[in-house]
Amino acid sequence: MLSDFTVAAVQMTSTEDKPQNLVAAERLAMAAAEAGAQLIVLPEYFNCLGDRRVMLDEAEPLDGSTAQFLRRLAERLNVALVGGTFCERSDDPEKAHNTSLLIAPDGSVVAVYRKLHLFDVDLPGRLTYCESTWLAPGADVVVARMPVAASPSDDSAPREEVALAAAVCYDLRFPELFRLFADRGAAIVAVPAAFTKTTGRDHWELLCRARAVENQCFVVAANQFGRHAALETYGHSLIVDPWGSVLACAGEGEAFISARLSAARLADVRAQLPALKHRRAL
Repeated sequence: MLSDFTVAAVQMTSTEDKPQNLVAAERLAMAAAEAGAQLIVLPEYFNCLGDRRVMLDEAEPLDGSTAQFLRRLAERLNVALVGGTFCERSDDPEKAHNTSLLIAPDGSVVAVYRKLHLFDVDLPGRLTYCESTWLAPGADVVVARMPVAASPSDDSAPREEVALAAAVCYDLRFPELFRLFADRGAAIVAVPAAFTKTTGRDHWELLCRARAVENQCFVVAANQFGRHAALETYGHSLIVDPWGSVLACAGEGEAFISARLSAARLADVRAQLPALKHRRAL
């Protein structure tokens, strides 16, 4: 991991208007990069969020227009980019994958993560949302060696690597996935999300901080905010350190937050409380 570098989480209110969403994502990512961010995380469904039929109709191939947009953006800003998620076409025309691309500062795709856990909930009178009716789950756990520019303003500056894991929204509720990240050496977990307001008020910060503490890693969680057809999201994007301290938190509305991450802080937490070394086979 770099000795220290700056990360940012972008918070959006995405709609069914894909071109408008891409403009907003570009504007916020540019602002984050101008503020010094070397790794930027966009939220879940950043390019299109609303009625599921519209989202399915807007599903793209893995190398489609949204992927090309993200690759150009990372290269132009000279940043590592976790491209939120978008609906990727699957072999089933009635289902898509919820897919996140991890993109290096040169615009190359380092890894592809397809959301493993699908959010099916029925809270009578409050919220009904069933992703499994129109999404196909992924199958792979992703921890990638992500190149990060030592100096985002200098294309010729040497690049170093960070061990970056990819999760999405509902994955936060599955600690066994995050323990696999720790086992595979992750220092940072990026969590694009469209976490609902109904559950977010009680669980969003709790889960982000718990996953960071349990696995002694940084968590960079970029959430959607606002109303998107039948779904209302919570916002309050977070950057959390391995001790569970909140380094940055957004409120409501479109925004970006940023924080400086320190390899020394990560090493210090793991040395003070070496819980990962104390695990026993059960």
